Amino acid sequence: MTSAQIPLTASPGHRAVDFEERVNFDRLRQYRYQRALEALQASDLGALLLFDNNNIRYLTGVWIGEWTRDKLSRYVVLTRTGELILWDFGSAAIHNRMYSPWLKPENCLSSITSMRGAVPPDADLAEKAIREIKGRLDDAGVGDMPVGVDFVELPYLFEMERQGIRVKDGQQLMLDAREIKSRDEIVLLTTAASMVDGVYQDIVEALKPGVRENEIVALANKRLYEMGSDDVESINAVSGERCNPHPHNFSDRMIRPGDQAFFDIMHSYNGYRTCYYRTFNVGRATTAQHDAYKQAREYMDTAIRAIKPGVMTDQVARLWPKAEDFGLPDEKAAFGLQFGHGLGLALHERPIISRLTSLENPREIREGMVFALETYYPARDGVSAARIEEEVVVTATGNEVITKFPADELFIANKY
Repeated sequence: MTSAQIPLTASPGHRAVDFEERVNFDRLRQYRYQRALEALQASDLGALLLFDNNNIRYLTGVWIGEWTRDKLSRYVVLTRTGELILWDFGSAAIHNRMYSPWLKPENCLSSITSMRGAVPPDADLAEKAIREIKGRLDDAGVGDMPVGVDFVELPYLFEMERQGIRVKDGQQLMLDAREIKSRDEIVLLTTAASMVDGVYQDIVEALKPGVRENEIVALANKRLYEMGSDDVESINAVSGERCNPHPHNFSDRMIRPGDQAFFDIMHSYNGYRTCYYRTFNVGRATTAQHDAYKQAREYMDTAIRAIKPGVMTDQVARLWPKAEDFGLPDEKAAFGLQFGHGLGLALHERPIISRLTSLENPREIREGMVFALETYYPARDGVSAARIEEEVVVTATGNEVITKFPADELFIANKY
């Protein structure tokens, strides 16, 4: 059997083994590097300067911990000539030289970071950092060309301007590069989803009167890290009267008999993320709760049937109800409820599907995109609500759903 015959959405196992080809990480890193380089070379930019951890991992295959996500303490330069230079946090640069042989050792450097301004401005760290970066741009022959930047601290931005670096938006270019997933990326996304399949089995067994939302969140975190997750980004746990309106969080509310409850599990495996909702009832369900679930499921199934290459995102968004049709004042308030978003190294990539944005700014759905579809519908009782999310891979002829925990009908946990 050749690798081309392996099912696209296979989840073959977490470990590398000698008897099967699973994820080929060298191929994965080369694919991502080449996608970004081709996008850069098709632009008017001389280089990309990236501070977003997701972009850094996409380009370099290096990740040193979730704690760095909001610090802007690491950065990478990719020049249109192909040079890739990573400035990592402190001694991590030495580690990269030792354990990341796909990077040039001389291009693994320690960053100069102000720790989001915690270092006094008179230390002139921004000036020193940008001077280093500018030197590397000049060495690559692109010092006089614009540089695409994703996110940056203001002192570093001001210093770029002072040193003559013309800054443009590099995030859009990176999102363009990242939207079509390779086979290896799809395997990692499928594996991440399979881990959540198992966690939902644990949740339905634990979901009974007296359990609190935060206990379910703790259970899910523990199981995911035991399975090999490298980051549990967030878990929503919403039950009873908290279901409507959707608060997008969790609390210490105690589960009661007959509650409707929904959960969203967002974690990553080797960087690749899930966004995966399921709704359950505890012990029993009312007609109003069943009806809300059926409506949310109908919106979901209608959207899934529409997903295939060549379809525009506005065509999918129009299949979903207007905000006023399910009790909200406008599409801003409804944003994220009837919703689609790309998945990859970030929770929200392209395409975005929403009545708020897609009707006037549609994008084409293409083979190799992977995204999550989310639907929501409130129950007639005024407090309950149903929330469903499925992750789909766009194939040549349609799509495959990679979220497998049963959701065709309302699941009653610990029925009595």
